[in-house]
Amino acid sequence: MTPQGRATWSPWRGVLAFGLVSLSADMVYEGMRSIAGPFLASLGASALTVGVVTGAGEGIALVLRLVAGPIADRTQRHWALTILGYAMTAVCVPLLAVAPALGSLGLGVAAALILLERTGKALRSPSKSVLLAAAAHAVGRGKGFGVHKALDQVGAFAGPLVVAGVVAVSGTIWPAFALLAIPGAVSLVLLAVLRTRLAVSSVEPAPAAPAPRVAPGGRPRLPGTFHAFATAVAVSTAGLMTFGIFGYHLVDAGLVSDAGVPVVYAGAMAAGAVSALAAGAAYDRWNHAVLLLLPALVAPVPALALAGSLGPVLAGIGLWGAATGIQDSTVKALVADLVAPAGRATAYGVFAAYQGVAALVGGTVAGALYRDHATLLATGIAVLQVAAYLPLVRALRAARLH
Repeated sequence: MTPQGRATWSPWRGVLAFGLVSLSADMVYEGMRSIAGPFLASLGASALTVGVVTGAGEGIALVLRLVAGPIADRTQRHWALTILGYAMTAVCVPLLAVAPALGSLGLGVAAALILLERTGKALRSPSKSVLLAAAAHAVGRGKGFGVHKALDQVGAFAGPLVVAGVVAVSGTIWPAFALLAIPGAVSLVLLAVLRTRLAVSSVEPAPAAPAPRVAPGGRPRLPGTFHAFATAVAVSTAGLMTFGIFGYHLVDAGLVSDAGVPVVYAGAMAAGAVSALAAGAAYDRWNHAVLLLLPALVAPVPALALAGSLGPVLAGIGLWGAATGIQDSTVKALVADLVAPAGRATAYGVFAAYQGVAALVGGTVAGALYRDHATLLATGIAVLQVAAYLPLVRALRAARLH
């Protein structure tokens, strides 16, 4: 509900406003993620350490939603959790600028700040997704999530370019983190304005279907179709690994400089924006079948992105960005369609937990196999993507009957 006397925004305006909040915040954390591999390496990290830290970060950002989602459903404090999560990102990333000055403690502090920032992502994401799903109900969830993700990716594109420019000019990485405090502050101001203008509770009518069944612990009981879909997407998430490994490889193989890594990341984010818009529009027009593209996009990523020459690497990272765009937009639209509003935050939390475990395993395995067993890594992930079609087809067939 909006405060008395405030004019409420239309659903489309609310979707766009959420997109602008994400645009600003993504400049911060995607700027950080674009250079995390080389930054950790500059503090003394090995490839395995980079894989573990970045994989654990993605795991935390996803698995902790298993807790944050039910809390949001139980307390209905979606706005408070959203604001807290964005504030953690706005603070933790700029603080990375102090890590190089801490000597032997720098690597530990940097790793802790990266994990804390990802914790903020976990806290806000289920609540933000619930608010966005409600706002997008009237305009089409595929288009709503797609447009939001496209704006999100504009920030993910701009942030790495800002980082690249600062690194190129200064010759070091830490000043870029300090500069990211500016878009972090902007995201919090925009979110505060949005909070006063968007009456989400009036956007989506109560569902005609009965409320979801409740498990003994008080949580909504999620359907088997949901779990099949979550399993399929988790397998794809493991195959995508983390960009930290790709960034490490780009520098380690002498393909680009430190300043060039964020530029490559920005290109991947641009690919993600295009794929999110296209997949979102296709989802609303042709429904769930568009998600059959996901494993096919993921399968060739490791073989290409960990190659020894720049062309295949860029192609692989482009596919990685396109798959990420679908995972963060259209995939969430189907979750909203599979689960009633009363259990939706819990569903997003459980879904993210599947992805988080997969991200941690994928990042760790990729870091361990990167140096001496890249062929085994690429082959194993391709086989897993073929296997992902079994639960995915089952889930989509059931969704069509839903």
